[in-house]
Amino acid sequence: MTATSSELALERTTPRAVSGIRRFVSNPWGKPRFLAGFTWLYIIWSIAPVVIAVQISFNAGRSRSVFQGFSLQWYRAIFDPASVNYDDTLLPALYQSLRLSIISMPIATIIGVGLAIGLARWVGRGSGAANTLMLFPLVTPELVMGTALFLIFVNLFDAFVKLGTTAQVLGLVTFSISYVVIVTRGRLFAIGRELEEAAMDLGASPAGAMRRVLLPLLAPAIFSSAFIVFAITIDDFVISQFLCIADCTTIPIKIYSAARNAGNPGLNALATIMMGTSLAAVACAVLILRRYNRRHGRAGSAVEDFARLEI
Repeated sequence: MTATSSELALERTTPRAVSGIRRFVSNPWGKPRFLAGFTWLYIIWSIAPVVIAVQISFNAGRSRSVFQGFSLQWYRAIFDPASVNYDDTLLPALYQSLRLSIISMPIATIIGVGLAIGLARWVGRGSGAANTLMLFPLVTPELVMGTALFLIFVNLFDAFVKLGTTAQVLGLVTFSISYVVIVTRGRLFAIGRELEEAAMDLGASPAGAMRRVLLPLLAPAIFSSAFIVFAITIDDFVISQFLCIADCTTIPIKIYSAARNAGNPGLNALATIMMGTSLAAVACAVLILRRYNRRHGRAGSAVEDFARLEI
């Protein structure tokens, strides 16, 4: 009798389960559980190696695969010359990466904003070709870009620009300007020209309308573009490697060269510091964007606006 009841219950449950699976798969208007689950799997898959690398940076031993206890010795190896594991090449690499990012960020942002305004306002012959050419660095493989910059600096501008920090800054600025142009130009098209024209109708000069009306409206886009440039340049490897000499090694170059020679967890500590610097920059961007939204009465989350580049 018990077996018969179980079979009846199974027969009643099976069609219900099959119909539930059918609704889950075929209903496009239902709650996207599959997409949400797939998204979380991707997030876990992408974050897990980072978490492991950060954990190894606190390893008490020299292994980069087995965690042997908690210790800060590899962070002391970067900053403290008295440390047994001190490596005098790690701190200069950190300084060089920060130097390139801090120098490249304002240069690329200023040039990119000027180009974006000019391209958005340019109407006539050649404007379409200029807008298309501005997208080339985005679609050109960075290896090709790095090779081209190396040949230009070595063969054409060798008398003016030597390989090193100056060449690296010029190369990174050249590569990252397009990102500033794309973000700023999108904001320009969203704003339109009506507010500028209204300001000029009220007596403002073109330069005054740009300074008092356009640039304040572009401030979130300019700010976000600057931090995009910072994020791109601080972890760039290809261009920095092509334009590098002995005394301008960056963190990615150092990690790549040392990892091939069975490096120690000090590399993980250095990478963790770089990641923390990037996260701190993003946090500062979100806080400033939130303050800007509050000052101008904009509703919504600054984190969502920054993530969507809804600026």
